[in-house]
Amino acid sequence: MTTFDPTGLLLPHIAALEPYTPILPFEVLSRQLGRAPEQIVKLDANENPYGPHPAVRAALAAYPFPHIYPDPEHRELRAALAKYVGVPAEQILPGHGADELIDLLIRITVGPGDAIIDCPPTFGMYSFDAGLAGAEVVRIPRGDDFSVDVPAIERACGRDRPPKLLFLTSPNNPDGSLLDPADLRRLLRLPLLVVVDEAYVEFAGLGHSAAGWASAHDNLVVLRTFSKWAGIAGLRLGYGIFPAWLMPVLWKAKQPYNVNVAATVAGLASLAHRAEIQHTVDALIRERARLEVELARIPFLRPYPSRANFVLCRVAGRDARALKAGLAEQGVLVRYYDKPGLENCIRVSAGRPADTDTLLAALAELAVGDRLTGA
Repeated sequence: MTTFDPTGLLLPHIAALEPYTPILPFEVLSRQLGRAPEQIVKLDANENPYGPHPAVRAALAAYPFPHIYPDPEHRELRAALAKYVGVPAEQILPGHGADELIDLLIRITVGPGDAIIDCPPTFGMYSFDAGLAGAEVVRIPRGDDFSVDVPAIERACGRDRPPKLLFLTSPNNPDGSLLDPADLRRLLRLPLLVVVDEAYVEFAGLGHSAAGWASAHDNLVVLRTFSKWAGIAGLRLGYGIFPAWLMPVLWKAKQPYNVNVAATVAGLASLAHRAEIQHTVDALIRERARLEVELARIPFLRPYPSRANFVLCRVAGRDARALKAGLAEQGVLVRYYDKPGLENCIRVSAGRPADTDTLLAALAELAVGDRLTGA
């Protein structure tokens, strides 16, 4: 009798794929730390701690048609986004988070034997989704200041089989640096699709967005999200501004009901109240600036300047993993990194003033501990 091995059904590149490592859910962290959620200062995932505008909660509570499928063409949402972004609705596609649009772009353009360009350290979903598609990831590391290595990208495009996609994040995650417009102009001359992920651009100022360039460049895609500025990360709503020639392909390839009604209702209410939401965005910008100043006073931290809602720090003279653990024991959660370009680093999300106070007190206590032990 022949023994059936079900693992043989898997595509080889899927079987060998390394999983993406997300942040643990809040309720899991709460149990692990033995603390109630309200006793935890969560500064590890760049979420907006103020949450959605009250009008968003009211609109979700009042929505009468959760039993009806959503509009597969997102007409009302796209019209509102067109006014917000300043581009035609015909070039806008909403998604189940910007993550869905990254996956969709890769699925319709690359497969085994193709390649994308990734510029680490940066958001991990670009290389992850390329791996799902069986594509090669050409990694062109950023400089010590996290600037993009334009000449190296240009050289990569001279390969016999050039990469098809280039992913750039601005502000970049995890350091918060902005893409130089001169670099973007130069990269748009290359024979590939340039994808600029602007998940954090509201914290830098919309004047730094490349969305207005989309109509003039057939090889530019700009991705945005509601997760950060509007405080609805849990509802998963993003959108992209795409070249006109690509839109028919995207409509054909996307899932019919990819954005649920709750996300749509929350997105519309957020756009209708964006002036009031800007107050919380401004508050987070102030806390980011405060973090940059105060973290620089901690003897073992070396913060980088940021235009997002977080601050990346090199940890000097002590182990960043142990620092993360020490903060967690005090109920403060930060992100830890130890990979090329991010050796021995932590990233701290901007929170409310009281959150910053708690973080700084915890860091000061750890610094005192260092002095007492002679570390």
